[in-house]
Amino acid sequence: METAPDPPDIDGLLAEMRPQLHRYCARMVGSVIDGEDVLQDALIKAVESFSLQGEIGNPRGWLFRIAHNTALDFLRRRNRQEALRSGQEVDMIADPADTILSREIAGASLRTFMRLPVAQRSSVILMDVLGCSLREVCEVMDFSLPAVKAALHRGRAQLRELAEQPDDLPQPELPKAERDRLGAYVAHFNAHDFDAIRAMIADDVRLELVNKTRLSGKTEVSRYFGNYSGVADWHLVPGLVEGRPAILVFDPDQPGAAPKYFMLLQWSGGKVANIRDFRHAPYVIDGAEYRI
Repeated sequence: METAPDPPDIDGLLAEMRPQLHRYCARMVGSVIDGEDVLQDALIKAVESFSLQGEIGNPRGWLFRIAHNTALDFLRRRNRQEALRSGQEVDMIADPADTILSREIAGASLRTFMRLPVAQRSSVILMDVLGCSLREVCEVMDFSLPAVKAALHRGRAQLRELAEQPDDLPQPELPKAERDRLGAYVAHFNAHDFDAIRAMIADDVRLELVNKTRLSGKTEVSRYFGNYSGVADWHLVPGLVEGRPAILVFDPDQPGAAPKYFMLLQWSGGKVANIRDFRHAPYVIDGAEYRI
């Protein structure tokens, strides 16, 4: 008598897939920060629907399908939805991208991906960035095989053309007041002067330690600073991530290396009202446009 296969460990599966799912969501919506928001929504949907599912034959594809639909919902809400289907299905072979093209595609900026129509964007990310099979791409996008092949062919060609165009967007600059208060926060943090930091935060401050925990109120959030005082693997630098004021976090033992992760602050009435720290979600900085 055959026994039914054990159901997948949903918590383990989500932990394992989270970086890949974020990579997909970030490239679909054009932002590593918004991509994390989309990912969190998708994970909630996955947990809620898991108990209602029967046997999940392809858990990886099932999660990508949820992430794909959540990203499309986000794009609709943002009023940037493009045509999802061209209405034209070309019977052609989608050859694997060659090694050079694969590197070009994987290294394309998020803004470049956003210039592709949604169907082309999704198919290229799934196959050439994340390594899905054509069958998985069809399942995730709910497209026929010819439609996926056509989107993939056009998306690759368009992405290569876009990558050759000069990036002439102006570099954003922080206003002086924003730069000064961000600089003060960073200086106190680097000096381990957490009493000065506590004086800068609002009584009802909220903290999201992404992929770890959420805290609220000055008393709870103060414990977070205490945790940082006990480790030495960080050095903070003010900067920009996707044009937003941010704090870039570097490893002092790796001079010249890229930042490991970043933090975002929101202010209200001259006080820090919200802290979003990506220490436990270092995958988020993958592909991010940042500047010191």
